[in-house]
Amino acid sequence: MGTAYPRLFEPVNIGKVTIKNRIAMAPMGILGLTTPDGNPGQRAIDYYIERARGGVGLIITSVFKVENDIESLIGNMHMINQASVAPFGELCEAVHALGTKVFVQLTAGFGRVAPSRILHTRPVSASAVPHYHEPQLLCRPLEISEVEKIVEAFGRAAEILTHAGVDGIELHGHEGYLLDQFTTAIWNNRTDKYGGDLKARLTFPIEVLRKIKERAGDDFPVQYRFGLKHYIKGLNSGALQGESFKEAGRDVTEGIEMAKLLEESGFDALHVDAGCYDSWYWAHPPVYQDHGCMVDMAANVKKVVRIPVIAVGRLEVPELAEKVITNGNADMVALGRGLLTDAYWPVKTAGGKVEDIRPCIGCHDGCIGRFMRGKPLSCAVNPACGRERLYQINHVTDKKRIIVIGGGAAGMEAARVAAMRGNDVIIFEKEKSLGGHLIEASVPDFKNDLRKLLDWYEIQLKNLSVAIKLETEASEAIISRDSPDAVIVATGSQAVIPDVPGIENINAMTCIEALLGKKKTGKSIVVVGGGLIGCETALWLSKQSKETTIVEILPELMTGGIPVPAMNRQMLLDLLTFYKVNTLTNTCIQQINRAAITVVTKTGYPEKVKADTVILACGLESENKLYQELNGKFTHLYAVGDCQTPRNIMAAIWDGYEVGRAV
Repeated sequence: MGTAYPRLFEPVNIGKVTIKNRIAMAPMGILGLTTPDGNPGQRAIDYYIERARGGVGLIITSVFKVENDIESLIGNMHMINQASVAPFGELCEAVHALGTKVFVQLTAGFGRVAPSRILHTRPVSASAVPHYHEPQLLCRPLEISEVEKIVEAFGRAAEILTHAGVDGIELHGHEGYLLDQFTTAIWNNRTDKYGGDLKARLTFPIEVLRKIKERAGDDFPVQYRFGLKHYIKGLNSGALQGESFKEAGRDVTEGIEMAKLLEESGFDALHVDAGCYDSWYWAHPPVYQDHGCMVDMAANVKKVVRIPVIAVGRLEVPELAEKVITNGNADMVALGRGLLTDAYWPVKTAGGKVEDIRPCIGCHDGCIGRFMRGKPLSCAVNPACGRERLYQINHVTDKKRIIVIGGGAAGMEAARVAAMRGNDVIIFEKEKSLGGHLIEASVPDFKNDLRKLLDWYEIQLKNLSVAIKLETEASEAIISRDSPDAVIVATGSQAVIPDVPGIENINAMTCIEALLGKKKTGKSIVVVGGGLIGCETALWLSKQSKETTIVEILPELMTGGIPVPAMNRQMLLDLLTFYKVNTLTNTCIQQINRAAITVVTKTGYPEKVKADTVILACGLESENKLYQELNGKFTHLYAVGDCQTPRNIMAAIWDGYEVGRAV
């Protein structure tokens, strides 16, 4: 039987390695899934095997260091050593049986972007450039002999990996890490063999390529990942698509010349993206970036080289991925978070079941956001990611009747998982439709992926024959009538209304009311609250050409409550500036009037701010009255999501998954 996406499922060669389709798993860190010596643990092996079962053609693993003496890191950094043969060997044996190939991504190190807390010594770089995290600190330039030792270490690592059965290597030359620092003029002002013009700056990665080929064999494929463009105005200053600025890093013209030189030097493929730490929302595109945001980078390279080119950047929409190949923009597409949310993306796409693909919502909360807080890699909408064996859903031997009260994210996930286990499940939802806060949250054009998530839940619940009773407000009497074995309360949360004089004025409304269009907004708007919800609402309004001001009591936006992952926060702040949203921090609201509000700034004096509309984004409070009424009256009673404590979508889904597995 054919597929609607035939080009995605054609084989492709990288060097002499044949890959069964044109879908690669992009490299993503596996922090928390490794052993004490830095090698893949069983959780990592299970994680990769699951993606092979899902039909991906090529797995490009997490990044691994090749040495830890020159840039000495504290703790468990992913590291290739002699002990790597066993775990990589086990991984390769399993995924090769499933028809999937494995490339291991290798790095020279962090350089200027290494946080001081993970370093034994002063940070290093190509030259004495400012440290990214502490700009007042200058990095130590690597000695020639140190660079040469790193080159040798790449050769040793490659030889070890060939013994394990790995199919190839990807060099981590992007995102502003050490190899990127050597190849880019803004970070490299050396006058020795590793500095100078572009060709000279490429000496380091080309020496690495030659050493790998020497130790692993000429037929062992090596591909290079690099950013065609850095999108930076200067150190620690990123730039948006469409923004007028002078590129301070690598521009497209130099990137194209670099691609030609890399092909000429003998690399077998190029994996092309954009950005660096200073513009992190390119290397790790959040929800505010368009799907396919970096296809043009790969397309530019594809025009000038003959070796395979891999595109990346929010390509988990099947129609878009197919179009990239069909249009000749790239030879392969790499999916990152799209394969975290749904390991079976390739199989579902090939089978024409794209409506069953669980969408990525671009939040970074479960992946990079988690491991930046020292927690293992996972996914906000797929709690089993990274713990596939531990979190598998087992079928019940004794079917139960489960009632779920509330059809938001937590309630839908609890119902889905409980039904997958073979239970009879009923959802009571007092509104006209399922979704809870997903409904208003998906209104802005840049949050459309939340609408896709809601659509996905509705399809899954229908397929699982979950009974859904809309416009039905549950009570103890109604619940008791159904004689449930377990009750899951997911009644969500409501907006906090601050006690401010004038709050009853018609021009004051909550974010929820504004997004749902329940009240009309004017042309000059003040958003009270500079958390994530307030900032996203302000951006949405400003994009409608409304004069918008954010009032925030804290010194900075998006710094209270659950941390917003760095790339999402960085891009949202830049978008607020780009769309001319005014911000008043260290400021509290004192009174609301019909045409203005009174605020108190850090000066301590009251000031008037023009506003024909005031939108409240002061947080959420739990709707848990029903749970309190039911507590003690049912043996198995659970509160999930915001009903327990208002948090974010990830927490709601994870609550639902845990309880759905437990009942």
